[in-house]
Amino acid sequence: MMDTIRFDEKGLVPVVVQDEQSGQVLMLAYMNAEAFTRTKETGYTWFYSRSRNCLWMKGETSGHRQKVKAMRFDCDYDALLILVEQTGTACHTGHYSCFYRDMEGKEIETKRIDPKSSYAAGREGPAILYELYDLIQERRQLMPAKSYTTYLFQEGIDKILKKVGEENAEVIIAAKNESKEEMVYETADLIYHLLVLLVQQDVELSDVFGELRRRR
Repeated sequence: MMDTIRFDEKGLVPVVVQDEQSGQVLMLAYMNAEAFTRTKETGYTWFYSRSRNCLWMKGETSGHRQKVKAMRFDCDYDALLILVEQTGTACHTGHYSCFYRDMEGKEIETKRIDPKSSYAAGREGPAILYELYDLIQERRQLMPAKSYTTYLFQEGIDKILKKVGEENAEVIIAAKNESKEEMVYETADLIYHLLVLLVQQDVELSDVFGELRRRR
């Protein structure tokens, strides 16, 4: 496969990185032959830094890694498109995408979105699940003091399971009360604790979505 790529005179090929779920363009980087090989072998993106003249793995220090879902050539074999599952943010500035400025230089909000969701119609959509999942992962890694999420991870699986059970019961009670406001509130509590459980069990949110799609 690597023999097919048309590297330039410096031995590099431009790479567009795209969010597999939403189709958002996350960043543009470059690969040389070794970076391409490491990406294929590890399943995570590696690039070549033209400024530092060295290889680097995306998220190696920040934890904001890119799990490769697919790799594609363009029609002339001189550019690559990589579809990824992005953990955290793609840009070192903290923006989800590196393309966060408009033509006037003004910063625009970038977040993980599903273009088919209600978010595109001006309503909140499922992107918040990924945002919350990433935040919970960050809490698990950093364990900041005075954080409820930190408390749950410190207490362990039994505490997390107890909270999932309690919140599930609260949703049932809300439904019996026929209160929409109560249902929304309690469902949000249940989903949050389920996300904590997924992170604790190292289950990717995309795997759950994939299972739901398989059942269609």
